[in-house]
Amino acid sequence: MTVNRFPATQLSPAKLTVSLRMTGLRPDGYHLIDAEMVSIDLTDELHFDEGDGLSIVMEGPATAGLSVDAGPTNLVTKALHLAGAQAQVTLRKRIPAGAGLGGGSSNAAAVLRWAGRTTPADIASSAALGADIPFCIMGGRARVTGIGEILEALPFEPRTFTLVLPPFGVSTPAVYGAWDQLGGPHGEHGNDLEPAALVAEPRLAQWRDRLGDATGSQPRLAGSGSTWFVDGAFQGEGLVVCHTIAAP
Repeated sequence: MTVNRFPATQLSPAKLTVSLRMTGLRPDGYHLIDAEMVSIDLTDELHFDEGDGLSIVMEGPATAGLSVDAGPTNLVTKALHLAGAQAQVTLRKRIPAGAGLGGGSSNAAAVLRWAGRTTPADIASSAALGADIPFCIMGGRARVTGIGEILEALPFEPRTFTLVLPPFGVSTPAVYGAWDQLGGPHGEHGNDLEPAALVAEPRLAQWRDRLGDATGSQPRLAGSGSTWFVDGAFQGEGLVVCHTIAAP
């Protein structure tokens, strides 16, 4: 299918995993989860025009994170191929890479929404590109199970969070590997991956403590990290206040 709706713009909201329980392991090695995810108003923006290619402009919080490759491994390019579509895409990136906020998955979801690939079958098949993509296509608030492909929409709740975004990313495969090696621990604060993430990337602890000291609250890890968050709005250097948003 070739899509010719030019020009067009899609917002690409970050995903915040507010709770994450590990529930098992599939025979193929994929981990099973039971999570609550919400969309927040930290967003990338994708502009589609005629042509074929991807250019990336790093802005705001993303400038302190990992670099993002505009080559064929980028999820925007992979999503275009999955949709059978072609476009010149300009990605204005504000969600840091490697932060556990689903930035790449949200970018792929924005491509699939633009291409009209949003049927239940499309959403389920998008998990082949990344386990967070099905939620990012739907957005809003949902219970997410399986490896991320089973979604149960939940009523929207207006919530405010304060995030701290360390200037480094965390490898999701490394965190899952550490979780396995640790014997599958349970996290004390609603995220079973938190103990493993602290083993895989010890620098996370100082950023957790920085947010805790600034807010007087117990930080929680977003997914496999590196972002930490607390409920409520707090001001301070390096803190980012975000709000939940409805489906994009």
